[in-house]
Amino acid sequence: MAAVKTTIAEIKARGQLTIPKKIREQTGLDAGDIVNIIPVGDSLIITPHRLEIEEARRQIRKILKAAGVSPEEILADLKEEREALFEETYGKKSKGLS
Repeated sequence: MAAVKTTIAEIKARGQLTIPKKIREQTGLDAGDIVNIIPVGDSLIITPHRLEIEEARRQIRKILKAAGVSPEEILADLKEEREALFEETYGKKSKGLS
């Protein structure tokens, strides 16, 4: 296990905290990502926020609504894409395969 190195960052006037680039790269954080901030005594633990399944569903519904696309349309398009990829990879489907 690698040694933990303390990093110093400044909280700006509006409460903004910049996570140093090296730490963002190590943790896979990108601009716009959400983090959990957990107070522990007089310290903080900051961890990447991973979507729970219900939150992921809400986000997907929100994206589909904003795009004006239904889940049925996405699934139909997915089926077409899978069939095209199958044909591209293996050639035409023979009768009896679905």
